[in-house]
Amino acid sequence: MPAAQSAEPPTEDLPEDLTRLAALHGVATSYRPSPDRTVPASATAVTLALAALGVDADAPGAVRAALTARQSVLRERLLPPTVVRWAGGGTPAALDALPPGTRLRVDTEQGERRDGAGPLPSGVHRLTATAPDGRTAVAHLIVAPDRLPAPAARSHGLLVQLYSLLSRRSWGMGDLGDLGELAAWAARVHGAGFVQVNPLHAAVPGAPTDPSPYRPSSRRFPDPVHLRIEEVPEFAYVADPEHARALRERAGRLREGVLEKGALIDRDAVWELKREALELLHRVPLGPGRRAAYRDYLAEQGTALADHATWCALAEVHGSDWHRWPEGLRDPRSAETDRARTELRDRVDFHSRLAWLTDTQLTAAQRTAREAGMPVGIVHDLAVGVHPRGADSWAQRQYFAAGMSVGAPPDAFNSRGQDWGLPPWRPDRLAECGYAPFRELLRGLFRHAGALRIDHVMGLFRLWWVPEGRPPTEGTYVHYDAEAMLAVLVLEAARAGAVVIGEDLGTVEPGVRETLRARGVLGTSVLWFERDWTGDGRPLPPERWRADCLATATTHDLPSTAARLTGEHVELRDRLGLLTRPLEEERAEAAADISEWLGVLSRLGLLRGTGGDPGTPPAEEAEIQAVHRFLLRTPARMVGIWLPDAVGDRRPQNLPGTWDQYPNWRLPLADAEGRPVTLEDLAAAPRTHALIDVVRERGGERDG
Repeated sequence: MPAAQSAEPPTEDLPEDLTRLAALHGVATSYRPSPDRTVPASATAVTLALAALGVDADAPGAVRAALTARQSVLRERLLPPTVVRWAGGGTPAALDALPPGTRLRVDTEQGERRDGAGPLPSGVHRLTATAPDGRTAVAHLIVAPDRLPAPAARSHGLLVQLYSLLSRRSWGMGDLGDLGELAAWAARVHGAGFVQVNPLHAAVPGAPTDPSPYRPSSRRFPDPVHLRIEEVPEFAYVADPEHARALRERAGRLREGVLEKGALIDRDAVWELKREALELLHRVPLGPGRRAAYRDYLAEQGTALADHATWCALAEVHGSDWHRWPEGLRDPRSAETDRARTELRDRVDFHSRLAWLTDTQLTAAQRTAREAGMPVGIVHDLAVGVHPRGADSWAQRQYFAAGMSVGAPPDAFNSRGQDWGLPPWRPDRLAECGYAPFRELLRGLFRHAGALRIDHVMGLFRLWWVPEGRPPTEGTYVHYDAEAMLAVLVLEAARAGAVVIGEDLGTVEPGVRETLRARGVLGTSVLWFERDWTGDGRPLPPERWRADCLATATTHDLPSTAARLTGEHVELRDRLGLLTRPLEEERAEAAADISEWLGVLSRLGLLRGTGGDPGTPPAEEAEIQAVHRFLLRTPARMVGIWLPDAVGDRRPQNLPGTWDQYPNWRLPLADAEGRPVTLEDLAAAPRTHALIDVVRERGGERDG
């Protein structure tokens, strides 16, 4: 997102009562962009954040009244709304603080009733406390394993933006059929343990669709644009086979436009074709077994799916911004919405079936990966939040902070801060319902994930709230109950037997990485950022890297390794007017950085081949291989190859700070000359085989 321009908020002393009130609601009154610097939040930012939490702090009298009320609630209550108990830990502090003689009763998730708070099974239970004075409190009790187990063995794998990887069978963008093929090939030919993909959450419909997979309509349900149409069983029985054939021909032209004529990936055009095909499929009656499976899915997903499908049906009639719908339809529980759901029952069924079809193909992709020998399989990606006009923000509106957006404060890399345009969850409402929305979200994703990457995992602890209409510099941090958020994450991941990877790049609050590691959540380490920041600032030797991480050379938001080695990323940013310093300074700094890293690779004996010796790869290819040999020297439990690095692609998939100046999220995988590379080409390319072979465990043994 383009960041709004503004200076840093003015320094001001907040009234003491406002500071105390903010602290009681988890609203920060300052932040530290670096250990030696503290920046205060403005009174306006704090007041607006409190207002979004339902607390009136507009005037001194209102602040005093709210402070008194909050202190009274905290003083009188027996229990907080949610209590966490780790399986191997001691008694939670909230239970230790109960008056002597308080009786406890637990109604477990499994349907048992127990007196006292002795050993309990994992789950989210109902806890009732009765004090000697007759006061009673009911709370959600989350019992979670102490930590997630570490992956059984080290694994290597591929990182890919699925839409960018077209095969000769896909309809203009990569799909779930391609994902299954990629996983099976990588596992069977190269012993890969995982394939990580971008978020596959449902997008907000309407042209032009926001192409970013990180601003979805819903994180709870997948996007049917990723379906492989021909693999839907009903496709063979459409009543109008000529229509189906014509659609496939149009899809072929769309595909060839991207692969052979330089066209960008056009998600809207792909969806138009697939939606037309899915309308044909919807008219095909399901067989008895398929019908039973569909009904099971509807029952399992319940209200959440009904809401999602209803929103999709209403969006077809009233547009995708629910804030502009007739007032009665803005509430998913209103009588008007109930009537509309009945009137649109066929469209609601259509969108429910699309969710089911996509779920089945996601499940098939993970099954294919595991059957091919992957110990992890598909690593799915959880976006930070959802679009303010989308399905989740409508169906779960009570859990979102109205008038607020998630972003980031100014830092050394972005002096203007960032506003991501995503409404944050309200921590108070999450606690009141035992984190049910978060639990349901995770459970849905773990249905077909061997691992889950959590974008901006620091958001489990705190998020930068930006008031609507204000620049990002005028925001403030709001804290979440990180222990409860982590307990839910560990509980659901353990139930699914899945790995969790936290994207913890950038400025991270002290203690966050240590807390995540203690609970078994892996971090993310990118080679170019791994330096001895507390010492001499030099590249961190491989043996000093953390083991509990996914180690990579780059990510979707960073230059490809080839572009970084050649300095082309600097030239690109210069052409787009994104540099904040003179071009020569930027060039010199980038060149010095690369020179230093190449020196390290050479000293470690990892840099082989100059492009002139017979049998050796060209210099650039050799350097990319050396970078990945370095990753293998680290103790990282997972080592990932950014798929564009395997073909020499120069272009970033996303260039932060741009909107329409650069084709973010619309580029097909391409070689060093910018020629699109199909899945079939990739599997046959010697360069791809050579790089993946570098990170195989047996390759590491050969390298010593």
